Amino acid sequence: MATHSLFLLPGDGIGTEIMAEVEKLIAWTNDRQLTDFSTDRGLAGGSAYDKYQRAITDEDVAKAKAADAVIFGAVGGPKWDDTPYEQRPEAALLRLRKELAVFANLRPAICYPALAAASSLKQELVEGLDILIVRELTGGVYFGEPKQITDLGNGQKRGIDTQVYETYEIDRIARVAFDLARTRSGKVHSADKKNVMKSGVLWDEVVKGVAADYPDIELHHILADNAAMQLVRNPKQFDVMVTDNLFGDILSDVAAMLTGSLGMLPSASLGAPDPATGKRKAFYEPVHGSAPDIAGKGIANPIAMIASFAMALRYSFNMIELAGRIEAAIAAVLADGLRTGDIAQDNRRIVGTEEMGAAILAKLNA
Repeated sequence: MATHSLFLLPGDGIGTEIMAEVEKLIAWTNDRQLTDFSTDRGLAGGSAYDKYQRAITDEDVAKAKAADAVIFGAVGGPKWDDTPYEQRPEAALLRLRKELAVFANLRPAICYPALAAASSLKQELVEGLDILIVRELTGGVYFGEPKQITDLGNGQKRGIDTQVYETYEIDRIARVAFDLARTRSGKVHSADKKNVMKSGVLWDEVVKGVAADYPDIELHHILADNAAMQLVRNPKQFDVMVTDNLFGDILSDVAAMLTGSLGMLPSASLGAPDPATGKRKAFYEPVHGSAPDIAGKGIANPIAMIASFAMALRYSFNMIELAGRIEAAIAAVLADGLRTGDIAQDNRRIVGTEEMGAAILAKLNA
């Protein structure tokens, strides 16, 4: 019986193509006895709706909860634009996050040296960039109640989304950020809108309270709109940034694009440690979407998916050396000049999904 179990949900669009490259990597690590993973596959998003008329089945949710880690591709596309709201492809993501109770979303924004010139910002602003955004994932406006559209009559309607946070939700995400800062530069920026939102006032109060338990960590407060501006103006001032669900969604996409492409960046979503075993429920996925316009063409960038697997090795299985080897292999392939179309540069060799995956494996073999 395998030591660890992985549940794979390729999703829609390019999700199936990039997941195939991760499966090759899993087979490689197993063959060399570096890991002992068992894998199972399920459906999520539009692919699940086409077969079951729901974004994800109860059976696949149960498999996700039983696995040591979930590896997710991407979901959605124009094909499902008219799907009922409760069964839209993205509902699979929201349900998994809630059922797994993965409240801490880690989104690194790392600018590989070979890609510094590919950023839309000046090279000197992004070269050496290494930011980690810690986003609260299971509370806030995406989950708050009431959430509804009401008919006011006379042709008028009212849309309502409710921003709600409780002390424990802010406390636990802040502690994740401070713990991670201890492994990095020892600096945390907390982003909220306490100037106009009561939830922001509570957020700042709780984060400051947590900071008292981490006297070795340097805490800075920043308003979320200013954080967006500063990410473009001077991104290297940041190391770890902790923020709520809505602002984290926005700010992490801003940070991601500083690196040149959403196709390059992984993410991890972690739950609380089990009191008995210390293990966390965990969910790993690339930051980018399903890119239906290029699906099936074999040109998608698999790097974010492969880097998400490396994050799984690091955060779920404490295989830090192996995770580092994979990340180094990605950097080495980029340094050799290989590029998928989304990160194409002059005088570089353009390759497809499978060729990029094979090149990374070749570096690992070397």
